[in-house]
Amino acid sequence: MKEFYSNKKVYYKVVLIIFALIMMGLFIDNPRLYELDFGYLLHIILSIVLIISLLLYPKYENQAARILIMVVTTAFLYTIFFLYPETSSTFIFLCLIPAFSILFFDSKLFYFSLLLNTVSILFTFFYIMVVHTGHLYNHFEQDLIGNLINFIGSQVIFYLIYHLSDVRIKQQKLYYEQLQHSERLKTTGQLAAAVAHEIRNPLTVVRGFLQLYNEKDTSSNPLNKEHIKLMISELDNAELVISQFLSIAKPDKDKKMELVDVKMILQSVTELLKSYGLLHDNTIDLYVEGDSFIFINAIEFKQLMINIIKNAIEASKLGDSVMIRTTTKNNFVEIKVIDQGKGMSEEELVPLGTPFYSLKSNGTGLGLMICYHIIGKYNGTIHFQSSKGNGTTVTIRFPAKKQ
Repeated sequence: MKEFYSNKKVYYKVVLIIFALIMMGLFIDNPRLYELDFGYLLHIILSIVLIISLLLYPKYENQAARILIMVVTTAFLYTIFFLYPETSSTFIFLCLIPAFSILFFDSKLFYFSLLLNTVSILFTFFYIMVVHTGHLYNHFEQDLIGNLINFIGSQVIFYLIYHLSDVRIKQQKLYYEQLQHSERLKTTGQLAAAVAHEIRNPLTVVRGFLQLYNEKDTSSNPLNKEHIKLMISELDNAELVISQFLSIAKPDKDKKMELVDVKMILQSVTELLKSYGLLHDNTIDLYVEGDSFIFINAIEFKQLMINIIKNAIEASKLGDSVMIRTTTKNNFVEIKVIDQGKGMSEEELVPLGTPFYSLKSNGTGLGLMICYHIIGKYNGTIHFQSSKGNGTTVTIRFPAKKQ
């Protein structure tokens, strides 16, 4: 729908056609045209409100506007059904109401319209069966059960159409995200292979001479020695970044894969990071349900979990705990790392794993990019669930293997 109304000319042409059809229904061969009773006035008011809502929607695109359009559309079609009982085709439009919400591809809106239409049709059937005493809906009353079955069938069909379309769109979205991430890794690997060695060689030479001067020149000013130490430290940081680049660019054929006990590795990693957590007054809680095994390189798996848990600790507030839960579901080992930190917005989640994108003041983003690389290499998946002020849950899944 967004792509549709982004082309304003097409969108407004469609709205113009809808407007023309509504006007034809109001003024051409309408039995209430010369009566001007309350029902006809309500028909006019709802027609105007519906057209205005459709015209303003591209300008005020939000959830409230979509709900307003669906409520007005529902009220408009049910009003037509009750005002013109001699027109049997109006019942078909009642069945089609959820179909209009599918155009927005908004799951909440679709289920809202489905619920609203179901409640409205139940009220309609109750009115015709119990309250209504005339024979205005004779064609409807003759096969009340059949009409009800037709209505239920139509709603089930729309639900299936929407559900299958929604699943397909999510799969396509995931595929394109993976494709984009793969392209980022490919570009980064090419960049690393092209420049890493050329940068590392002069850095090694400069660092060697700085060390030599620092050790040999005993008469130098202590302040100068401190400056030399700082330069060596910064060169070491640059060396670390280059090494991270090369870890992605170089071939991984020499990496040994083995059957890894997830529980044992996580216990080892949490013990290793406990002291780091204590520096931030954070604790690490590990919960492992049953035995879990995956086929992976143990060193890379440790590197992956250290990066993820370390990020969770750094994102947490003082005194918070980081929770790690591991379960086996549907032949997959699922590892969840949960923190109660500051969290991330949807916009901040999208570029995660991109080189040099980091929310930390001194971060490079290469650590998380390596995590994505490791997970993808062993047919795993990673998913971030987060919101501002409510912490982050990182879910990592790998195919489970039997011992």
